[in-house]
Amino acid sequence: MGTSVQVKPLCGVYNENPLSYLVSIDGFNFLVDCGWNDQFDTSLLEPLSRVASSVDAVLLSHPDTLHLGALPYAMKQFGISAPVFATEPVYRLGLLTMYDHYLSRKVKFDLGNLLLLSAFDLNQVSEFDLFTLDDIDSAFQNIIRLTYSQNYYMSGKGEGIVIAPLAAGHLLGGTFWKITKDGEDVIYAVDFNHRKEKLLLNGTVLESFVRPAVLITDAYNALLSNQPPRRQKDQQLLDAILKTLRADGNILVPVDTAGRVLELLLILEQASQPYDNALLHVTLLISKSELEKVPDGPKIVLASMASLEVGFSHDIFVDWAADSKNLVLFTERGQFGTLARVLQSDPPPKAVKVTMSKRIPLVGEELAAYEEEQNRKRKEEALKATLIKEEESRATLGAEQAVGDPMIIDAKIKQPSSNGAALQHGAFKDVFIDGFVSPPSSAGPMFPFYENTFEWDDFGEVINPDDYTRNDEDMDQASMQVGEFNGKLDEASASLFLDATPSKVVSSEQTVYVKCSLVYMDFEGRSDGGSIKKILSHVSPLKLVLVHGSAEATEHLKEHCLKNVCPHVFAPQIEESVDVTSDLCAYKVQLSEKLMSNVLFKKLGDFEVAWVDAEVGKAENGTLSLLPLSTPPPPHKTVLVGDIKMADFKQFLASQGIQVEFAGGALRCGEHVTLRKVGDSSQKGGGNIQHIILEGPLSEEYYKIRDHVYSQFYAL
Repeated sequence: MGTSVQVKPLCGVYNENPLSYLVSIDGFNFLVDCGWNDQFDTSLLEPLSRVASSVDAVLLSHPDTLHLGALPYAMKQFGISAPVFATEPVYRLGLLTMYDHYLSRKVKFDLGNLLLLSAFDLNQVSEFDLFTLDDIDSAFQNIIRLTYSQNYYMSGKGEGIVIAPLAAGHLLGGTFWKITKDGEDVIYAVDFNHRKEKLLLNGTVLESFVRPAVLITDAYNALLSNQPPRRQKDQQLLDAILKTLRADGNILVPVDTAGRVLELLLILEQASQPYDNALLHVTLLISKSELEKVPDGPKIVLASMASLEVGFSHDIFVDWAADSKNLVLFTERGQFGTLARVLQSDPPPKAVKVTMSKRIPLVGEELAAYEEEQNRKRKEEALKATLIKEEESRATLGAEQAVGDPMIIDAKIKQPSSNGAALQHGAFKDVFIDGFVSPPSSAGPMFPFYENTFEWDDFGEVINPDDYTRNDEDMDQASMQVGEFNGKLDEASASLFLDATPSKVVSSEQTVYVKCSLVYMDFEGRSDGGSIKKILSHVSPLKLVLVHGSAEATEHLKEHCLKNVCPHVFAPQIEESVDVTSDLCAYKVQLSEKLMSNVLFKKLGDFEVAWVDAEVGKAENGTLSLLPLSTPPPPHKTVLVGDIKMADFKQFLASQGIQVEFAGGALRCGEHVTLRKVGDSSQKGGGNIQHIILEGPLSEEYYKIRDHVYSQFYAL
């Protein structure tokens, strides 16, 4: 049998809820993604709480709340202590995302970014207690950071399992995971993007895999029709922005803290260049009060959160929604049940109810009750500290008595009779006791003396260098906590930041009449439905598991894949475990030393390949072994290993000085030679073998191009 693989969804199937799945590889449990929504609904985490104790490792794919938002809470409340793996950008951007979510709900002070306005806001506060900044730090300090294509070999219970992150193309650092055991690949690839983006984001490399044992992917965009060209989308965005600005209106773009915001800024910058710096006045603001001081006139504000639930985007929407000149521009679908998703509905509502919260100082009876409670807590903590100190003193004294200090009177030693004083014999012969027996916890008649011993060499005292070094993680945390303010924390914000005045949160419901324009344009950076189907047909996995998408989208993609991709397609429900163990029978064989000495390996990417003629036998220990043939091996045809991409080969020929161009789906090389691929790479069952045909008259040019074609393969 092949490697045992089970998949159990914990959240995010047949809906657009956060992503969280348990993938078991031969009994080793991976928690793949640990997402939460912007409302931080604890009911979504109940399935996770039931399996948290069995998690052996955590894999994070993207730095937004839908993929990692529950990590601090799960590690604190559910006791998850397994190692966590992510790329460096996912680690850093995910940390900023969680900081922003916490501070937007809890903190008293006004702090943020514009033309990024971050969500820290004095007016948007609540009694948020699901996790703290310390919980976030504790969770992210344990993350093991990997680079793209870096193989990490699991140990212990996961011996033999290799994991590797690969580019997903959706967000900066976004990852799909390859888990390999005994030569079989299990791929988890959600929210991927095949298109190259502007901001250092190349498309996903998922298409480079063919016939993995298991592929776990999402149906989020399965119903989305083909997207327009990128240039057309950028122009539509610019037209909507210029129309509002010319009408003297303001534009609010709700964005995630560390999601697509950098890509949007780059699009705005490049698109505005032909318009005489119309959009080039980008200003970074630190507080909402600074935004209010900006001179009157049209402006564009990118503010978190994208859901409009909390933060600056929430406040600015409330302020600007009543003006018909203004525009709220959504660049991604809002999470289900959020204010952003309600506004994106068709038709949009005329009025919405929002919750406004503010923090006010305690006064009167509330302040007295608070101070009384704090005094009680301080007394309890002081009493607890005293008890702990007494216990430590007793433990220290007991250890000293066990050494046999002759100056300590021990009640366990037989004392003299009460008719008079006597001289003790043995260890305490010099101690005179006058009819008094001290309790076991009594101190000795002299102060204890501890001699500190130090090692010395020719240069003086030997020191431990570790006592004077700081870990990179500690320095990173310090720079994040202190350096982010960049010296721009004004006096008012600083006073609020340091203010410890007892306060409470008061919330009220407010009706907002929506008169501004609402526009949704897809800049999420995900592959559309048509591209997803083509990629799945090319990859052609042996077994396919569909997650994360509406019920309609999931069933649509499932039906398509059953007809065109593979016969084994699963779409499990929450906590429904599906067995996707490979039907292949895998055997481990040992290559004998005599055979290996005659094998010539050739480098093929990260591997080495060779043609082997051998017969199967058994080694002395009973394992299967490949042995040299007893007779001369039969001749075989040359086998070309590898693949050729027409676009890459076109560039290669051009670099060799050969005139080349695409014509009619083929590659026209020189004057008389044509190169084409024939065969259907999307046949059901993975018939992805294609033939390369080189057409043209036999000539020097023909043989030269043929040699170039051969150079793209490995001949065995």
